[in-house]
Amino acid sequence: MPKVIKIGSSAGVIIPKKELNAKGIKIGDEIDHVYKLAKGRYQQKLVNEYQAFVAEYGQTLKNLAKR
Repeated sequence: MPKVIKIGSSAGVIIPKKELNAKGIKIGDEIDHVYKLAKGRYQQKLVNEYQAFVAEYGQTLKNLAKR
């Protein structure tokens, strides 16, 4: 599991080699990321993002489904 560490006044994420290889990530690659936070905060963040998406695009998706 990735781990956040202090690097000077910044922070970095240590990703195990096995995980890097499985995802095809190489040193220097730019990656998108999802923060999986402890104690359910990730799940709540995901729910909040879903609700915001539905609020903005819900009617559009319903209209497309009717076509």
